[in-house]
Amino acid sequence: MTDTAATDTTVPEIAVRLFAGAAAEFGADDATVRARTVGELVEALTAGASPEAARVIGRSSLLVDGVACTDLGRVLAPGSRVDVLPPFAGG
Repeated sequence: MTDTAATDTTVPEIAVRLFAGAAAEFGADDATVRARTVGELVEALTAGASPEAARVIGRSSLLVDGVACTDLGRVLAPGSRVDVLPPFAGG
């Protein structure tokens, strides 16, 4: 995500919930990021994260407003919530 997106108030704030190993590696159960797309959201989460947290987040399943999403280009609406679910059982 560009620095402009991080400070641009026209870019929606997105609530993020991290679960299990993603939360443990990220160091928090939740975060708020500014992102236009799912890809920007992943970039924003991993930009300041440890290499291991970035790896886990990058391999995690994402739910946008409760629906599985694999499209990193999906546009996020203001008020959207993204859940980050890491692989389970070593997957």
